[in-house]
This record gives sequence, C-alpha cells and structure tokens, in this order.
Amino acid sequence: MSALRDQLGQLLLVGFRGARLEECGPILRDLRQHRIGGVILFDQEMVDPSTRRRNVESPAQLQALVAGLRAAADRPLLVAIDQEGGRVNRLKPDYGFPPSVSHEELGRRDDPAHTYREAEQTARTLAAAGINLNLAPVVDLDANAANPIIKGKGRSFSADPATVTRHATAFIQAHRAHGIRTCLKHFPGHGSAAGDTHHGLVDVTATWSERELEPFRDLIRGGLVDAVMSAHVFHAGLDPRHPATLSAAALSGLLRQTLGFGGVICSDDMEMGAISSRYGIEESVPAAVEAGVDLLCFGNNQRYDPDIAPKAIAILEQAVISGRLSEERIAASVSRIRTLQGTSATE
Repeated sequence: MSALRDQLGQLLLVGFRGARLEECGPILRDLRQHRIGGVILFDQEMVDPSTRRRNVESPAQLQALVAGLRAAADRPLLVAIDQEGGRVNRLKPDYGFPPSVSHEELGRRDDPAHTYREAEQTARTLAAAGINLNLAPVVDLDANAANPIIKGKGRSFSADPATVTRHATAFIQAHRAHGIRTCLKHFPGHGSAAGDTHHGLVDVTATWSERELEPFRDLIRGGLVDAVMSAHVFHAGLDPRHPATLSAAALSGLLRQTLGFGGVICSDDMEMGAISSRYGIEESVPAAVEAGVDLLCFGNNQRYDPDIAPKAIAILEQAVISGRLSEERIAASVSRIRTLQGTSATE
C-alpha cells in the first residue's frame, strides 16, 4: 500500500454488519488492508430494523467484538457510537445495558450534577465495551417544536444556549473522566429545522439564528471539544450553494477561523438523503474534505455496501492525483485524527 492510501484510509469512519468477528469479513479487510481510521457501531439495521440485529447483542459479545476489531487494526482505532440517551441509544436495556435518559429530560430537570451522573454511567458502559468515541452530546437548540429529528426525539437539552452549554459541559466532563472522547453535533445547528436530513435537503435559511452557534463557541473556548459533527443543513446566508458538510464557508471559515476550533471535524453520515440524493459519492467525498471535513462517516446503514471504504479511498486518491486535494491537506486531517485516536482525554 502506498503511503498516500495509508493516510487516506484514516479519514474514514465506517459502519459494518456482524456481531462476531467471523461475520465481519469486509470490515476486517478494511482494517487490515485499507487502514481505516475508525468504525461506527449500530444495534439495528436502520432502514428496516426488523430484518436483523447489527453489531450489538450483549455486553460480553460487544466487548469481544471490539477487542477483535482493535487487534485487527494493529494501530490506534476510533470505535464510535451514537449513545446520546433516550431514543438515540444503541446500547439498550433489552441487550443487558443500563437504561439511559434523553437530553431533553436532563435539561428539563436542569441539574448539571445529575447530568454528570447519568453521563458517567454511559461513559463507564462505553469504556467497559472498549468504545472510545461517543458521537454526543447534541448541542442543537430546542428551537422548533415541529422539528422531527431533534425535538421529535427529545435530543436537545434546551432552547436556551446557556442551559445547553451547562449540560453539555457536564456530559463531556463525565466522559473525559473515563477516557471517552465526545463529538458535538450538529454544526452549525439543526434545532431550528423543519425537516430531517436523513431524507433529503433541509433548508434552515429562514429559521436559523446565530444563537445556535453559542454552545459550540462557548464549549470550544472552554477547551471541551474533541470533535464536531457537521450538519447536512443548507443555509443560503452561510453558503448559497452547499449544505454545511460541503461548505468551506461553514467549516473552514465559520467553525475553524471564526470560532477557533482546531480539532476533528466529522461529517454526519455521508449516505443520508440530504447528500446522497443530490450528489454522487464521486463528488461529495472530495467536496467534504475540500470544505474542511477530516473524518468522513459512512454508517453503511442507509444502504449497505461492503466495499464503501475502498471506493471512498480510490475517490480521494484520484482527487489528490488530479490536484483537487493536496497531500498537505490530507496530512492535516490525519494529524488531527491521530490525536483523537491517541491517549485518553484525561492524559
């Protein structure tokens, strides 16, 4: 493998099928041959959850699976999961894991010490399984009662930015106490949206306000942010052509330069409808990196493609060969990702 392809694999966070190593041929190949930077775990197939279980059956099974994946990688590996609590919860009591509480419920109680205790239980559960990156907390504001994916699933702490920051701080600190990295989502704010980017383009031009940036800004200033996940929302005032995930103005400009964020920018799932229905993978993958994304998430759960990793690597390689992406740009992302993969957040 060339040094460039070895680096390009690090830019991928990939979902897969299989609860035991013998069921995980494609992702084991991706770890060993394509040197991907991370994996993302799900408990169910998202398109049709009744069809089959995904990666999670029990605490002992999950611990063995993650240990096997780490051994196959033979280098530091991001093992990520969406364990927000409440309805966005991959490690459910049905599988033998502790119950969890939604952000909305924690915000309603408004006791940061209680939020810390609940988040610490989550962090302990993740650490025991070998998971080192929680794609949480959600710092979107509860800004639209008709929002189906944030308000509708109880995923926001509050409509008040200061309250969101207060509880996100407790959530992050509890995770850091147990060596778990976290990822704020969804930049620059999904709370005011009227639609769901899983299904198609969501335009927040008329509903978004700068208040939605405040939790991101304050947490970044506080040194509490390991990673930030981009939203696939479109805002003509920020970028008249591209959704945030593909927008240099939103990511390299607003997030990096204006808010001063120097860590990993992770995309929301590149296979969600807001991206996949409007852009082919050949365009969206280099465009996201060009915009400022470091870690491209392919949940492989909207539709399953066992070869998504080598396909994405080939597209990125061609973008470098053509001069669209520089090797220096790739190296900058790899450096940030390796920091995220590295020693625990407490060290």
